[in-house]
Amino acid sequence: MPKAGNRSNNKKNRRKIGYNIKWILMISIWTFLLAILVSLLSENLMRNLGLLTATVVLNLIILLGVIFDIIGTAVTAADEKPFHSMASNKVIEAKYALKLIRNAGIVSNFCNDVIGDIAGIISGAAGTIIVVKVISLYDFKNVAAISVIVSSIIASMTVGGKALGKEFALQKTNKIIEFASKILMILDKKFRIDLLPDLKRKKRGRRRDD
Repeated sequence: MPKAGNRSNNKKNRRKIGYNIKWILMISIWTFLLAILVSLLSENLMRNLGLLTATVVLNLIILLGVIFDIIGTAVTAADEKPFHSMASNKVIEAKYALKLIRNAGIVSNFCNDVIGDIAGIISGAAGTIIVVKVISLYDFKNVAAISVIVSSIIASMTVGGKALGKEFALQKTNKIIEFASKILMILDKKFRIDLLPDLKRKKRGRRRDD
């Protein structure tokens, strides 16, 4: 019996490792493609905007990175127990909440690293465009000083926003998971987009092992 149990665990571990490798390869490729696409789109868009509008867009990009960082932090800090009771009460979102928590590694990697890094790249490029606009509008001679000031503002907003976001995520973990699970549910029910199919495969695997 112990040997059979060990074989079953080894199979599960191999499946998990195989899936993790596929996820790493897939997310690396998608990050590369998304970074190129979003950078090109944002740079072309920002060049055609006025200084005020470009500044607003930059703030939205930073905010997007902070929001995803909050979700990634909340997922790693969340506990399944409250959502088990929600599931027993037939709350539909609970299934998606459990899915998020059980895939915490994947979700946090995507939210904190992928989206966070892309937002950082775009905000840096947007900052450069804003520097050019400021210099051309106000005829500043000290380009280096303006560039340093804008970069410092972007860095402080990003770091400060994420620090506040992490504190918020740890205090309101369940509320954030509920919000994210509702978005997953809408994507699945209305658009047939299942972002985390991993859990379904695990369930089928368990049935075979049992």
